[in-house]
Amino acid sequence: MTDFVFIDSGVGGIPYMMKLLEKKPDASCVYVADTANFPYGEKSHEQVVNCVLELVSKIQSKYVPKVIVVACNTMSVNSLDALRSKFSDIQFVGTVPAIKLAASVSKKRRIGLLATKACCENPYNLELKEKFAADCTLVNRPDPELISFIEHNAFTASREECIAAVKPAVDFFRKEDCDAVILGCTHFLNFTDIFEDACQPDIKVVDSVDGVVRHALEVLGSRFEVLGQGTGCEPAGGVTGVSPVRGGSRKPKVCSVGETSPSQESNLFITGFRDTEEENQYNVLCSRFGIKFGGLLSK
Repeated sequence: MTDFVFIDSGVGGIPYMMKLLEKKPDASCVYVADTANFPYGEKSHEQVVNCVLELVSKIQSKYVPKVIVVACNTMSVNSLDALRSKFSDIQFVGTVPAIKLAASVSKKRRIGLLATKACCENPYNLELKEKFAADCTLVNRPDPELISFIEHNAFTASREECIAAVKPAVDFFRKEDCDAVILGCTHFLNFTDIFEDACQPDIKVVDSVDGVVRHALEVLGSRFEVLGQGTGCEPAGGVTGVSPVRGGSRKPKVCSVGETSPSQESNLFITGFRDTEEENQYNVLCSRFGIKFGGLLSK
């Protein structure tokens, strides 16, 4: 059995796995990027559900996961109900836009949501807003071009190229007078430090990393009683997340090569290659964070 399997359409869920391994380095983890079906954000609800169910079916038979972290907002808001219905023997932890956290730090009561088209248009976000940020204006920005850039270029691009890639989104939210921006697609978490720099000094950047990791560890502990000494996880509510891309004066807030490495081997698989550059992107990523690249997920 595998403690945790993380799923995403690409590199978006990497920060969640690295943060969890920082908290529990003895956890056995597998990461599966459904690159064959990237991007999820442009698919219909039915297409997303079908893709995720097929992916989890393969994962269930191959890895027998205790917990699957659906490290993708689009996957989560569209398919969690279907996943829990079909795979009742697996515990699922989803990710949703950190609207509650954004409302807690916004003084202007104008919050930006940067996400996929499918996530921005999902009714669940309106429910979150009405429940946790009823007095706030939520400004949506779907950004498939930025998501594609992060998926295909983030780990090999220069810092200057990364800053240029996020600038249109930051300029948009600044023009809309937002003072908090939610990184509502997990791909953006690979650019947390880039966004922080671009948003200074007037916009705060928020995400769901700490809360999701804390919950995932609690779920594993409560079901399988393997965390008798506690998770060591601080409460959710921090304003910033983790950022694995290189560059900048600050160290990434994750386990990286040469720093705190997991005692268990972590494996990463993908479901399809677009080209050799994409394969190189994943090789660079895995090398940087001490993850074993397993190549294509076998059936």
